[in-house]
Amino acid sequence: MWFRNLQIYQLTEDFGTSAEELHETLQEKAFKPCQGLDTHRIGWTSPLGKHGESLVHATNGRLMLCMRREDRLLPASVVREAVEEKAEEIEATEGREVGRKEKNRIKEEVFVDLLPRAFTRSQRSYAYIDPQNHWVIVDCSTASKAEEILSLLRESLGSLKVRPLAVNQAPTAVMTGWVNSSAPADLLIADECELKEPVEKGGVIRIRGMDLSSDEVQQHLKSGKLVSKLAIEWQERIACVLGDDLSIKRLKFMELVMDEAADTAADDAVMRFDADFALMALELSRFIPALCDYLGGANQE
Repeated sequence: MWFRNLQIYQLTEDFGTSAEELHETLQEKAFKPCQGLDTHRIGWTSPLGKHGESLVHATNGRLMLCMRREDRLLPASVVREAVEEKAEEIEATEGREVGRKEKNRIKEEVFVDLLPRAFTRSQRSYAYIDPQNHWVIVDCSTASKAEEILSLLRESLGSLKVRPLAVNQAPTAVMTGWVNSSAPADLLIADECELKEPVEKGGVIRIRGMDLSSDEVQQHLKSGKLVSKLAIEWQERIACVLGDDLSIKRLKFMELVMDEAADTAADDAVMRFDADFALMALELSRFIPALCDYLGGANQE
C-alpha cells in the first residue's frame, strides 16, 4: 500500500463529502470486467482488495480510493498472423491475390473474433483525498496516468476542482542552488541528478552514484546546465527523486518510518492497511509542506 510515486494536486475548494457519501457516489462507476468488444474497462474497487467491500477507506479524515483498469491483451502480431493465414487461404482456394482493402476488412473480422477471447490484465491505481490540507495525492509516475484516475473521480462526483501543486520559486533554479552551494539543513542531497541545458531540445546528462559536489558535476553547472531531477533525503525519514514538475518518483519511507510501522500493532490485513495508511499520510503531511517551503511556498493563485 505504501505509495511509490506522487503526483500532488491542490483542491481549490473545500471537500466536504463524507466517506459514506463518497462510497455511495462511486458505486455508479464501480469496476466491471471487460465484456464483448471492450478493449479496456476502468472503475472503482475497494482499496482493501479482497479484505473489504467499501470503495472508500477513511483514516484520520483522509479518504483512500482505488481505481482498477482491465485491458484486453491482443498483440498486433497475433492479429497480423491470423490475417495472413486467412489471406493465404483465400488466395489458395480462389486463385487470386488479396488486396489491401480486403486485408483491412479481414483484419476487422479477425479483431472482432479474437478480442472477446483475449486474456486480460488488471492494474490498480491508488489515490487519497486529504480534505484538511486540500490535497489529492495520486500514486502514479506520470501526470497523464494520474489524470485517468482524476477524470474518473471527476465523472463520479460531477465536478472536482483541482490543479497541480504549484510553488512560488522555480524548482529547477532552487535545486540547482542546492547542488551548487548548499541545501536546507534537514535535506540531504543524494548521489543522483539530471542536468539539462536551458534551451529547447537541449542536452540532458543523467548522473548516478557520484558525489554531486565533485568538480565534474560543478563544471556542468558552471557551463549553464540546470538540475531538473534530484535525489534527496528528508530528515532520515523519506527518500525520493524530485522533478522540476514537482513530481516525486522512487519514493521510499526510510528505516525510522518503517520501524514505527513495524511497532504498530495490527492483527489482520485491514488493521495493517489502516495503520500503514495513517503513518504514510502523516509523514507526507509533514514532508509536502516542508518541500513547498523550500521552494518559496505553495502558490495559491
